[in-house]
Amino acid sequence: MFEQALDLAEEQEYDEAILIYNKILKINPNNMNAIIDKATTLQRLGKNSLALTLYEKALKNEPKNIDALIGKGSTLHAQKKFSNAIEFYNMALKIDPKFPVALAYKGLSLGEQGKIKDALSLFKKALSIDKNYDLALISKQKALELLKSKK
Repeated sequence: MFEQALDLAEEQEYDEAILIYNKILKINPNNMNAIIDKATTLQRLGKNSLALTLYEKALKNEPKNIDALIGKGSTLHAQKKFSNAIEFYNMALKIDPKFPVALAYKGLSLGEQGKIKDALSLFKKALSIDKNYDLALISKQKALELLKSKK
C-alpha cells in the first residue's frame, strides 16, 4: 500500500494518495513513513495546517527525524515564517551538518529575509556535497543574479 501511495503522490494524484495513507495509518497510527509522507502530500495540496499537525506528531514520536524536521521547516517557509523554518533546518543540520537539502532550504529562507550572501554561501555548501542538486544550482544562480543587480 505504501508504494502505491508514493506512486500516486509522484503522479500528483494527491487526494488518492491521502486515502491510502489514511488506510495505512488506520492499521498502524504510528507508521512514521506514512505520517511524514501524508504530511508532505498535504503540503503539496496547500493544506499547511494539517501538514504541520502531522509533522508535529512525527517529531513528538521521533524528535530527531530529519525528514520531519525538514518537512516542518518547509511548511513554515510556505507560510512565510522564515525564522521559524530556519530553526527546524538548524535542528536538522545539528543531526547531519552535511545534509544538502537542509542547507539549501535554509538558504531559501535566508534569501527570503534578504540575506542573499548568507543564502549563497549555503547553496555553495550544498553543491560542494551534491554537485547535481537542482534546487541548490538554481537558487545559487538566482542569488548571484540578485547580488549582481544590487551592485
